Amino acid sequence: MDHDRGRFDPTAETHGRDATPPSHWLATRAIVAAFGTYFCMYAFRKPFTAATFEELSFAGLGYKSVLITAQLAGYTLSKFLGISVVSAWPPRHRAAGIVGLIFVAEVSLLLFAVGPSALGPLFLFCNGLPLGMVFGLVLAYLEGRRLTEAMTAGLCVSFIVSSGVVKSIGRSLILDYGVEERWMPFVTGLLFAIPLLVFVELLHRTPPPDATDVRLRHERRPMTRKHRADFFRRHRMGLTLLVSIYVLLTVIRSIRDDFAVEIWQGLGFTIQPSIYTWSETAVMLGVIVVNGLAVRIIDNRKAFLTSLLLVVGGLTLVLSAVAGHGAGVLPPFAFMVLIGLGMYVPYVAFHTTVFERLIALFREPGNIGYLMYLADFAGYLTYAALLMAKPLLASRPDPLQTFIFVTASVTLVAVLIVGMALYHFSGERLSAARPRPIET
Repeated sequence: MDHDRGRFDPTAETHGRDATPPSHWLATRAIVAAFGTYFCMYAFRKPFTAATFEELSFAGLGYKSVLITAQLAGYTLSKFLGISVVSAWPPRHRAAGIVGLIFVAEVSLLLFAVGPSALGPLFLFCNGLPLGMVFGLVLAYLEGRRLTEAMTAGLCVSFIVSSGVVKSIGRSLILDYGVEERWMPFVTGLLFAIPLLVFVELLHRTPPPDATDVRLRHERRPMTRKHRADFFRRHRMGLTLLVSIYVLLTVIRSIRDDFAVEIWQGLGFTIQPSIYTWSETAVMLGVIVVNGLAVRIIDNRKAFLTSLLLVVGGLTLVLSAVAGHGAGVLPPFAFMVLIGLGMYVPYVAFHTTVFERLIALFREPGNIGYLMYLADFAGYLTYAALLMAKPLLASRPDPLQTFIFVTASVTLVAVLIVGMALYHFSGERLSAARPRPIET
């Protein structure tokens, strides 16, 4: 065990064949369980965005924009609470925590359906408040393993494809089954209640990391307040740069996700339930392949720096998609898929590799939950502030052009910050120590 916490530990690496190869069967089972659990969670969070609520308003503002902002406010507060709550959550209570949090969210959707429309934003706030902590509890089952990147990529594609699928289901409930818009979110969640329980039970049966996992990726443990403060103090410059990149990715990814209906309309598509599923499935396939391949890089230093280069590649694809659309050479469907791929590859890289390898590289006593919730809180707080400061796409005369302008501007800034992060992390603090094989 490394006693000099927070410093680069070259003995954490290995270049030879592991004496105990990872179990791909257990990894596959964990991926299915994590994917299914978080997929089901989205059925309690996102369906309401498939409605338009055109006949309602709130204090002169678009009702849908107010609902998105209210849920996001609860979700953002949840991320803040999660910095301390999720990072310190006892492993034995994770499954009960996941189910309990989602149950509270479903009750909030029931109140949204039966209560007065004036209180709708309050109920959506209460819906987002518990859901923000679910991801960290699911992720805790997967981190600190040789196959973490592949497993976490499987988890992360759930919030890519699930958003589109549950919107398709929600839209279908309205168009094909006559479900009233305010009841649709609750009904959608109800459809996923039993599958949720099955997947959570399967996830809870995932065994902890083995000895080789701990040797290569470092032991993960609940963090006290002092652990969190010490971690940030040791890496404050690097973490500030990484969190800033994540904030910008959160903004553009959230705009594309929350206002997909308006963007597709701007591209000339009639709102059909299947369009969300097909576009997001295409994005999912690219994301899971690209980010999952990081498991093949054993060296933590190389994997960490490669993940930052991957972020640059994704942002470049976003800019290319914007340029292609502007030049009229990129069809609308290809535009949405490519821009989604360019956003989600770097966004997911933070979940799969960037923070995972940062902990493994510096042998920090802690877990990804702390880093993810620190970044998520900053990201969602920024996005919520933008929504509250000025209503975004739903109230703009040309939502598509607004989306393109915001995306291009934010992406350019993000590329500059990634360059600073690469310079910081590829400097003397990493290059001064070269990994050497560990004794087995």
